[in-house]
Amino acid sequence: MELDFEKTDGLIPVVVQDAGDQRVLMVGFMNEEAWKKTVETGKVTFWSRSRNELWTKGGSSGHYLAVKDIQTDCDQDTLLIQAESLGPGVCHNGYRSCFYRRLTDGVWQESEKPTYDPKAVYQK
Repeated sequence: MELDFEKTDGLIPVVVQDAGDQRVLMVGFMNEEAWKKTVETGKVTFWSRSRNELWTKGGSSGHYLAVKDIQTDCDQDTLLIQAESLGPGVCHNGYRSCFYRRLTDGVWQESEKPTYDPKAVYQK
């Protein structure tokens, strides 16, 4: 069985979930090269659509995502990866999850506190 990268123009969506508490941490995209690197290294690797390059989550911050389990959907064109977050957060804005905003009474509000200072981590 192979993943179907052709159906979605070479990129498949990937939902990354915390292996411990099942919280959704982030969503990204993989091409076949990112998929192979993820399987080979055990670290979640994506294809950056904005930079047009491979990137391993944690490569800049040290907040890697260690793969614990991988599942695919019935069409074999989407992945669910359960991972251990090796750092205080995965969001480049300083939060544990990229999903830190909640719609409340029609207004987006932060629903949690940051877990780290991104300025200290991403020094460019």
